Amino acid sequence: MLSAFFPFYQFLWTAYFVTMFLVGFWCIFMFFGYVIPIWLTSGLMEYFGKTKPFDPEDVRRKTMTEQEGVELVYSNPKGRGPFLHSHDNHGHH
Repeated sequence: MLSAFFPFYQFLWTAYFVTMFLVGFWCIFMFFGYVIPIWLTSGLMEYFGKTKPFDPEDVRRKTMTEQEGVELVYSNPKGRGPFLHSHDNHGHH
């Protein structure tokens, strides 16, 4: 029964083989062309203390209040608008 679909299965296997072949070569080229040079330059420099220690705060995404030149209007509301947090002096007694 399955032999009736032989050409389609052969096509699927060939497509899978070609895809995995290309992925394998991409992995080999990336390993020898990118990963190993990084290890031999930046990695060894960091290992021997030639670079400054890694600080997670340098790469952390800053919140809106920590960014330069950003003013959050809703964090410091002015006037008598319908604010999300409660105020005592709205005049609604």
